[in-house]
Amino acid sequence: MMIRCVIAILLLFRLYVARAQSADEWVYLDNGTLRLGVNKTAGACVGFLSAGTDGPSVLNSFDRGRFVQQSYYGAPDGSKWVENPWRYNPVQGGDWHGKPAVVLEFRSDDTKLYAKTKPLHWATGAEIQEMTMEEWIELKGCLVRIRFRMAYSGEMEHPVHHQEIPAFFVQPELGTLVLYDGDEPWTGGELTRRQPGFPNEAAKLSEHWAAWVDRNDQGVGLYVGVADRATCYRYGNGVIRKDSCSYIAPLAEFALKPGLVWEYDAWITLGSVKEIRERFGALHADKEDSK
Repeated sequence: MMIRCVIAILLLFRLYVARAQSADEWVYLDNGTLRLGVNKTAGACVGFLSAGTDGPSVLNSFDRGRFVQQSYYGAPDGSKWVENPWRYNPVQGGDWHGKPAVVLEFRSDDTKLYAKTKPLHWATGAEIQEMTMEEWIELKGCLVRIRFRMAYSGEMEHPVHHQEIPAFFVQPELGTLVLYDGDEPWTGGELTRRQPGFPNEAAKLSEHWAAWVDRNDQGVGLYVGVADRATCYRYGNGVIRKDSCSYIAPLAEFALKPGLVWEYDAWITLGSVKEIRERFGALHADKEDSK
C-alpha cells in the first residue's frame, strides 16, 4: 500500500512539473556559438545558456528566484519567506510561491533582446509599483552582454544594503568556484578554487569575475566590472537533484532611495578557465583603454 502511495505521489509530481514547464514561455537568441533563453513567464529572466544549438544549459531555473536576474533589498517590512523574517525585496522573476513578475515590454531578434519588467516582492508576491527593471541582451561571438537597469520611484529611502548585481544560478554539476582574490589583478596570478558550502560565503573578486566549472575545468564565467566582492553558496550538499544549484552574486552596496536609477553591464561566457579569464581580461583592457 505504501509503495502504491509513493508511486502515485511521484506521478502527480511529474504531472505538476510537466504542466508548469509547458506553461513557461521561452524566447531564444542563437548566433551559432551560443544559445540563450529567457522565460517570459518569469520576468524575462535569463534561464538557459548553452554552447551551440543542441548543448545542455549551464544555468539553473528551478524556481522564480533562480535564473540570472536583478534582485534588490531594502528595509525589513514584516514579511516572511517561509518562516524567515524578510525585507523589501523586488525580484525580477517573481515570488517564492511561483507567481511570475509582469513583463511590460518585450522585443527580440536573432541576437538581441530587450525586456522591461514590473518586479514582485519575493516574500509577499505583491507587485512593486514603484520599480521597473530593464535588460538589454546581446550575443557577441562567444560572449553574452547584458545591460541591466533598475529605476526606483518610491517615496521611502531604504537603508544601505548589499545588492545582487546580478543573482547568478547555475547547474549543480558545476561545483567548483574559480576566481582571483589576490592583490595583483590581471598579472596572471594563481587562481583560487573552492567549493562553497551553505548558507552564504563571502568572496573577493580582484579581477571582477568568477567561474563555476566542472571536473574537467569547463564551465561558465560571469564578469561585472563594478563589483569587487561577491556572495556565493552551493545548495544540496553536492548531491545532484532537481533543487540543487551553485550560486554567486557579485555585490554592490547602496540604498534604494527616491529617484534612484542603477545600471551596469554583466558579461557571461562559456569555456575553460583559461578561455574565460582571457576573454574577461580583454574586456578589462578595453575598458582601461577607453578611459
